Amino acid sequence: MARPANDAPYRLLHDVDFGEGVVVMSFANLYGCRIGDETRIGPFVEIQRGAVVGARCKVSSHAFLCDGVELEDEVFVGHGVVFVNDRRPRATTEEGGLQSADDWELERTIVARRASIGSGAVIMCGVTIGAGALVGAGAVVTRDVAPGQTVAGVPARALRSTERFPPIG
Repeated sequence: MARPANDAPYRLLHDVDFGEGVVVMSFANLYGCRIGDETRIGPFVEIQRGAVVGARCKVSSHAFLCDGVELEDEVFVGHGVVFVNDRRPRATTEEGGLQSADDWELERTIVARRASIGSGAVIMCGVTIGAGALVGAGAVVTRDVAPGQTVAGVPARALRSTERFPPIG
């Protein structure tokens, strides 16, 4: 198993596919995920089994990336960003037993190349945030964000489009 490029105390790293030059800070919890080349993971970040982070991304402190989340290359995730992968979360089944993996439906979320997500945003499951899009701090994203679009608010609404980081290719 490859390791991060840096040493830091108090990290939980289990079954992670690391690219070259990945930096993972202290108190990060990464398991069963894939992290691309030259990506930086801040302290107190959790990235769960099944999540994919592309190359040259920056995931800031206290972010949570769950199963079903894919960040393409060069994505910025601000402090305290939370991704959601279940539209109807419940602890127990109708019969009162604890839910298992078979009791809910995973919904994937894609954040396309060069998109940026501001601190404290919540990204609901099943959405795509387009290439070069900007999600404002504290926004709650409940539907797709077009490439190059800026959204903010609760729920997030389009403010403008930008060609600051146009999609490549």
